Amino acid sequence: MHNGQQIGGEYDYVRRNSNSYNPAFMDIVNSNDLRCNVGATAGSTKTYDVKAGDRIGLKVFNNEDIEHPGPGFFYMSKAPGSVANYDGSGDWFKVWQSGPVGAPNTNEGWGTWRARTMEFNLPKSLPDGEYLLRGEHIGIHENHIECAQIRVTGGGSGTPSPTVKIPGVYKTTDPALTYNFWGSGGAYQMPGPAVWSG
Repeated sequence: MHNGQQIGGEYDYVRRNSNSYNPAFMDIVNSNDLRCNVGATAGSTKTYDVKAGDRIGLKVFNNEDIEHPGPGFFYMSKAPGSVANYDGSGDWFKVWQSGPVGAPNTNEGWGTWRARTMEFNLPKSLPDGEYLLRGEHIGIHENHIECAQIRVTGGGSGTPSPTVKIPGVYKTTDPALTYNFWGSGGAYQMPGPAVWSG
């Protein structure tokens, strides 16, 4: 999605994974597959041009809704050169998140419930360059991870922080990953670093 419009086809700008289904999160939390999903390499993926401040995002496959309770995130990692040759081993920073908006042990208690897209505005101070844009939805019982390739222009001199490595951003013991949706419905603790808003 770019400024409210769907751009390209399913894998034009998103790296194609080799997973016929979404990964079991605990199986890949310590693997490089946590970056962009199992087998997701650049291949023939194109890089899409955007400007700092633009509204961008990812949509669900086949125009379906997000029908799994849980939080949504966007992370970005700047490629040292061409993003098409970048494996995502550098620093990542979080640029957006959506958590509970009500009781986290209910479907409707999540901001992403029944959403067709996850979208945000790129910080205007984001430095120019080529980036991996990692969309993630931690479904309480199913997870989604994809990476798009974007080229940012018209940006500023901001310093995105805090930065993390992926894998390494989560641990299998994190309360966010062990939350029991069918349990008492206590407070949900958002995983990962703080959001960098520029």
